[in-house]
Amino acid sequence: MKLRKINKVLVANRGEIAVRVIRACHAQGIAAAAVFSDPDADALHVRMADDSRHIGPAPSSDSYLRADKVLAAAKEMDCDAVHPGYGFLSENAQFARAVEAAGMVWIGPPPFAIDQMGSKTEARQRMSKAGVPIVPGTTEPVSGPDDAKKIAREVGYPIMLKASAGGGGKGMRLVHSESEIENALIASQSESRKAFGDDAVYIEKAIIKPRHVEIQVLADAYGNVVHLFERDCSIQRRHQKVFEETPCPRLDETTRNEMAQAAILAATAVDYVGVGTVEFLLSSEGAFYFLEMNTRLQVEHPITEMLTGVDLVSAQLRVARGERLWMSQEEIIPRGHAVECRVYAENVPAGFQPSPGPILRYREPTGPFVRVDSGLMAGAEVPIHYDPMIAKLVVWGEDRKSALARARAAILEYIIVGTTTSLPFFLSLFEDEAFQNGDYATDFISTEWIDKNLGKASALSEDDLYIAAALEMAREVSGSHEAASGGGTGGSAWVRSHRWTTMNRRRS
Repeated sequence: MKLRKINKVLVANRGEIAVRVIRACHAQGIAAAAVFSDPDADALHVRMADDSRHIGPAPSSDSYLRADKVLAAAKEMDCDAVHPGYGFLSENAQFARAVEAAGMVWIGPPPFAIDQMGSKTEARQRMSKAGVPIVPGTTEPVSGPDDAKKIAREVGYPIMLKASAGGGGKGMRLVHSESEIENALIASQSESRKAFGDDAVYIEKAIIKPRHVEIQVLADAYGNVVHLFERDCSIQRRHQKVFEETPCPRLDETTRNEMAQAAILAATAVDYVGVGTVEFLLSSEGAFYFLEMNTRLQVEHPITEMLTGVDLVSAQLRVARGERLWMSQEEIIPRGHAVECRVYAENVPAGFQPSPGPILRYREPTGPFVRVDSGLMAGAEVPIHYDPMIAKLVVWGEDRKSALARARAAILEYIIVGTTTSLPFFLSLFEDEAFQNGDYATDFISTEWIDKNLGKASALSEDDLYIAAALEMAREVSGSHEAASGGGTGGSAWVRSHRWTTMNRRRS
């Protein structure tokens, strides 16, 4: 295969991932071009790019999801490659084919692999044939309520209804009995149709209290595949990840190796090229099952980079140019522990509801082994039209305890004024005894954390918060390091977190 030169990459995305890709391009001496919608005209990714084009109004359906506009912008700016980031068009095989048909390099897996893994039912069929363990259930969409009831009786309750075409928790319904299945199927199909334009739904046996563990893979165009170990993504709200760590605190070496080999089998089965992630459910008994494969870069890729020292975006660019893998499996050595906190503009006590608005003051934490991937800055605004993630706080430590301690210190240093954020949630999470012991599953937030913390949070009055903020500020002025060293003024972790949040707000 002849090496292809890449001179200018269109980053077909926005926010922190667009910034991340632009930085990787510049580090390799490659020019980067950006696209933007109306509210993103002055965004950080646009400022950092070497060239940019406006592609439409705020709704993503009129801008970032318009493949024709994105491709036209790439041609107009003389780009010879397209990096899709994640979300939007990143797993759109038709867009990938259009990029290649236009003579540009697609910085992603082959369209065939995207197609095969994009349909969850087709992916289950292919993985089963490849010898990758799948969750018991169907490999074809259900035809209606009667068919669903018949299959559910065979699989055994509880079951999960899942959208064949999507992810991110859309179209998912947990069903405990036959009396629930008809309404659940209607709701699942409706949500799937709205989110993905496809109402196909299939059935899986519900794995109770599983962990969500995924394996990062990297493959070249010559059949070489390596894994870069696992990430535990079990701390979720509404089936969407908010905290990730590596290594998984509850994975023994034998299971880790078996899961990694299954991930390599999965990638090989679809002739995968580039960076991808094979996701598994890990049962409380230690069995693991294929969940899906994300044929793109993942939001949580930085913790793998911190663990292994491998720049995954740079790897994408090198593989897309046609390079052979430059490292063997034995050369990829994990070191220490890394965690990622997804910092959202969210009102956690209100059920993690989006809290868009202006960023009046913004200061990121710094220090050894602290990394912040962000697409915002002071004066920017968290728009209502897109995902409300502000940044990803990524921290490395020699072990899990030191990584969490460093993350806590970084959060206390983080200043975001103008909108409510999820930062206090992480301070609360880190003080939870079960979490500290690594004893959690995908329902941890919706059951254990809410039961322990949310009532305390909602019981606080504004006066309580202002008084607490004054006390915290007085301690800060007096030079006390109590907060950074783990001390506090008493009360629950969530209460102390709210004091910290209010202090940050009042600093404006």
